Amino acid sequence: MSFRCTLGVLFSALIIAGGCSRERPAVSWPAEASAPARRNVVFQTDWFPQAEHGGFYQALVKGFYSDAGLDVEIRPGGPGVGIKVPVAKGEIDFGMNRSDDVLVVASRGLPLVMVAAVLQHDPQALMVHEESPVKSFRDLKGRSVTASIGMAWIPFLQKKYGIKFDLKPNTYGLAAFLADRDSIQQCFVTSEPFFAQERGVRVRTLPLAESGYDVYHVIFCRRELVREAPELVRAFVAASLRGWRDYLGGNPAAAHAEILKRNPQMSAELLQYSREELLLRSLVTGDRNLGEDIGQLSLQRLAREMDALLDLNIMDAPVSIGSVATREFLPPAPR
Repeated sequence: MSFRCTLGVLFSALIIAGGCSRERPAVSWPAEASAPARRNVVFQTDWFPQAEHGGFYQALVKGFYSDAGLDVEIRPGGPGVGIKVPVAKGEIDFGMNRSDDVLVVASRGLPLVMVAAVLQHDPQALMVHEESPVKSFRDLKGRSVTASIGMAWIPFLQKKYGIKFDLKPNTYGLAAFLADRDSIQQCFVTSEPFFAQERGVRVRTLPLAESGYDVYHVIFCRRELVREAPELVRAFVAASLRGWRDYLGGNPAAAHAEILKRNPQMSAELLQYSREELLLRSLVTGDRNLGEDIGQLSLQRLAREMDALLDLNIMDAPVSIGSVATREFLPPAPR
């Protein structure tokens, strides 16, 4: 059984090292191209196929990409699979990752641009046993937390709440957590609580977004693609958002069948649970009263995110938000 790996902000060369095997080159399309020829697109997700990618698979199997003139290959991510560098090199057209990750590597020279949000809010959380005395982030003081070392939320929590806590490296399994009622583990609200409950262990979660550290999960590409082939970017974003609306608002059976075919370790029960959490917590749609919706990006919110990264000395220098994110390919935000 495989558990989700959180691809967080990494310090040092780990964040810009690594890569992806180049099976075939991605294609850059000239801006003036308007012929009806099919256009090949490679998109890489941040993990193995799962409900958090449901809209993309819905767009694929229901023909939304095809309707837009695109032949899309969806490649899975996974432990050690590079996304940002292959996208920057043009080996992959589009990638999915956290917005704080993209901000950091962009400030270090990678020519990447966020073009749409996949998740309006971060599903990452800290998971504790139901009877745990940890009721708030302040209660982490002096305790041990199993987490992915190097993630930006760690110094953010410690600085904001004036606390210190020990860290244990995340192995992405649950055996140790289930065996120790005092354990605290990083998780995704869409995944690990399901496995704990499946084993008869009642848990609670502290969503990291509630601490004020709330990042997007985004679609990004290289700046060259935005500049030279905006119609390709527009077509991919529009078809993807159409897929997400259909996946969440319609029948998800098509996407789920494709995900189960591509990921043998996935189950129909987990897919259902994860989709329900996406809906219950409005992780994809966000709050329309705040101008959030499927795909929407707030440049002001990204600027605040950058300020937090600068304050934590995770980013060495500020960047122009307009150079690392654009709303050009999004529908108007709800009012």
